[in-house]
Amino acid sequence: MSRRAICALIAVIVPMTLMVVVGAFSANTAEVTDSVRPAAAVLDVLDFGAVGDGVSMNTAAIQKAIDACAAAGGGKVVIPAGSFVVGTIRMKDNVILHVDEKAVLLGSTSLADYAEDVVGAVEAPAFNKCLIYAHKAKNIGFTGKGLVDARGTKQAFPEKTGNVLGERPMLMRLVECENITFKDLAFRNSASWGLHLVSCRNVRFDGIRIDSQNNNINNDGIDLDGCVNVLIENCVINSGDDAICPKSTTTQVCSNIVVRGCTISSHTAAYKLGTSSRGGFVDMKVSDCQFHDCPMGAIKLLMVDGGRLENVEISNITMDKVGGPIFIRLGNRGRTYDKPTEQVYGQGVAAEGAPVGVLRNVRIRDIRATVTGNERDRQGIMITGIPGHRIEDIVLENIKISLPGGGTAADAVRVVQEDVARYPEQFFFGVLPSSVLYARHVKGLVVRNLDVTFDKPDVRRPICVEDVEGMEQTGVLVH
Repeated sequence: MSRRAICALIAVIVPMTLMVVVGAFSANTAEVTDSVRPAAAVLDVLDFGAVGDGVSMNTAAIQKAIDACAAAGGGKVVIPAGSFVVGTIRMKDNVILHVDEKAVLLGSTSLADYAEDVVGAVEAPAFNKCLIYAHKAKNIGFTGKGLVDARGTKQAFPEKTGNVLGERPMLMRLVECENITFKDLAFRNSASWGLHLVSCRNVRFDGIRIDSQNNNINNDGIDLDGCVNVLIENCVINSGDDAICPKSTTTQVCSNIVVRGCTISSHTAAYKLGTSSRGGFVDMKVSDCQFHDCPMGAIKLLMVDGGRLENVEISNITMDKVGGPIFIRLGNRGRTYDKPTEQVYGQGVAAEGAPVGVLRNVRIRDIRATVTGNERDRQGIMITGIPGHRIEDIVLENIKISLPGGGTAADAVRVVQEDVARYPEQFFFGVLPSSVLYARHVKGLVVRNLDVTFDKPDVRRPICVEDVEGMEQTGVLVH
């Protein structure tokens, strides 16, 4: 037996003084309390037959290491320097997957290497396969200075083959897991969604990096479906689709989710609640972040499937080169997510059955935004409910915004369609009749200290409201 193998065996048998740190926190204080658990093993995947040559398939070897670590009572599975190709690997209780600084975990470019016996997604793109998977696991972690590269290129995983939609594996799916830590690790090139967590509790992301911007489509960064107690801090995310996106496909409400100190770019939205919004979103905080290069918008708060969106605080955000900085929508798509359902984007669609939800108590303050681009249907702030269902208690405070301008007299008299059941995207409503803020079907709207400049003259009214009750407007400056 090699010296390395003997050391690995000793590590399994003899408990060591490693720690698994699990973060739990309150959204009211946004403070993390660490609970410490003894970990019994440090296992190197090379001792289980893994080969880091960038060619050999290592799924079975790395899975053996994870299983052995869990059987020993928990600990750390180490991916050392090298490039290790894998298909689906499954995390187990009390295991940390640690990727060393010069190590790369490479996703297989063959769909045949991805497991089918996993819990799949129900929101489009409703793909089942994924690279890293766990179901009902507790006390798990993903750490290290290394890289997980899913290699999800369009060449390996095309959107369509002919007219048939192609399966594109997600980088990660964790379902009904508890006590999860992400620390320092980098993730790259997911073929669809990146880190997809479903009904998970007590999760901490600290200092990770996600780069999935130019390799395929639907490249979300972090998706949190029905998750509770989540802290995302000090992270850098560059995503093709929504960067941080709490979702809600069940009656489980997303709650107690804090984002702070992050730098984010996205081709769609930096931070979005929805579109799936069956249960909803409660007690959500975003602060001290930089959003940049988000041409389709920065902040989107969407409640269209019957749930409740309330108690949202967003503060101290710098936005550079974004489309619409703020889009808030209460609609009536009414999707129940009883089965995997693709998105419908066109006009004139019918509501799908769930009753209209509620959207209330949102405070957005201390925002500095530079809006750029030539597509004026993506510009300005939009807040809209639907007839008979008002958004309630919205505060916009201390907002300084630079806009391209260029609005015409024809734009100023445009009628904005209701489109109560349509997929919620701001530019679907067309160019707004206001140059800065359009609000409709709202009860309780405070606009305080709004400072606006334009690159080009704009003849539209700065603020246009329809069916708005109880509006307070102070300190509005338009240059």
